Amino acid sequence: MGTVFEHPIRVYWEDTDAGGIVFYANYLKFFERARTEWLRALGVGQHALRERTGGMFVVSETAVKYHRPAKLDDQLRVTATLAEGGRASLVIAQQAWLNDTLLCEGTIRIGWVDAASMKPARIPSSVLERLT
Repeated sequence: MGTVFEHPIRVYWEDTDAGGIVFYANYLKFFERARTEWLRALGVGQHALRERTGGMFVVSETAVKYHRPAKLDDQLRVTATLAEGGRASLVIAQQAWLNDTLLCEGTIRIGWVDAASMKPARIPSSVLERLT
């Protein structure tokens, strides 16, 4: 649906498990960083957005498939692209690559909530215009 955003991430010691490979849950952290940078590149800084609108994005659903392991010092390329847009939530397709090898892929649904009440709300149209 959207263009692919790429963000480089280096694997540090803290990202690995006892076997020397990236701990599976850390791919979600890598995806979060890439989504945040994708939003920032589109002019949607999350802190400023919350201050301006009183709302924020929260993760409501994830699906992840692991193909190959990443290891200490690997330089990954983590992508984010809008897969599905809606009035209250978005689905972001994400992948982690090492050179031309797909390591991990997933989809993340982020929903819009009122920051004070944490109740679902509609994504402001000004935000939707930037993302779609």
